[in-house]
Amino acid sequence: MHMPAITAFYLAILALIYAVLALQVVGLRRSNKAAFSDGGNMSLRNAIRAHGNFMEYVPIITLMVALIEMSGASALRIHFFMGALVLSRLLHPIGMYAAPNSLRFQIGRVGGIFITIGLLIACALTILSRLPLGDFAEKISSQAIAAIHFLQVIHIILTL
Repeated sequence: MHMPAITAFYLAILALIYAVLALQVVGLRRSNKAAFSDGGNMSLRNAIRAHGNFMEYVPIITLMVALIEMSGASALRIHFFMGALVLSRLLHPIGMYAAPNSLRFQIGRVGGIFITIGLLIACALTILSRLPLGDFAEKISSQAIAAIHFLQVIHIILTL
């Protein structure tokens, strides 16, 4: 296995985007004197959600892509996955600051989440397709059979 260098490169870019989102929240909290929550300010609420949404999706997708890269997937596939993640994470905050149902809102929020959910599914299916599930199923079934035998022995002992 090798270090997932392509994933690491994109993760550094994503970390910078995350820092910008965090600084937006900090700045809006200071200017609105809202140490906690959003203080009823719509801009702060949107910044908090853009920041939170980033943190909800980026770690799991990045972890899955790193595993895919470490399993020997092509560099092109890794660039595609991570490039799409960067794009989706740039689009989402743009949509968060747009008027509801505007074109910017549709492209940003709807497009961003569509790409993100697509990535979740694509990465999960890629990982599942690379796992030796036959060996895994055999081990689980062997352990289940052993557990059943153990429970039968316990039952016999308890009913003597």
